[in-house]
Amino acid sequence: MYRPMIISGLTVDPITNSPIVILKEIDGERTLPIWIGLLEATAIASELEGIKFSRPMTHDLIKNLMAMLEVEVVKIEVCDLKNNTYYALIHFKVGEEIMSIDARPSDALALSLRVKAPIYVAEEVIDSS
Repeated sequence: MYRPMIISGLTVDPITNSPIVILKEIDGERTLPIWIGLLEATAIASELEGIKFSRPMTHDLIKNLMAMLEVEVVKIEVCDLKNNTYYALIHFKVGEEIMSIDARPSDALALSLRVKAPIYVAEEVIDSS
């Protein structure tokens, strides 16, 4: 079972100085911290803050390509946690066909913000974290 979540913010791990994106249940109180890279944190933070750049950043480029090719992001799923590594799937609609592709959660989340796609996290991932 998957739980709908939103990005509630970004923080920094005080020990490692690594960025952390915090997901929060839409209809609950549980949160899920995911450690991410600095570049992905910048991509997420810039979109959360509404900062626009004069040239498209990587996730903006992907969004623009998908729009040009008429590919829609249906949803993002954080689907697994193995050896302290999170796994995500981006689900696309191309014509009438639904497809999915493996992605780092940080990239999937940065893209979801840009295309306004819902975010879901597997119940077992929330429980394991």
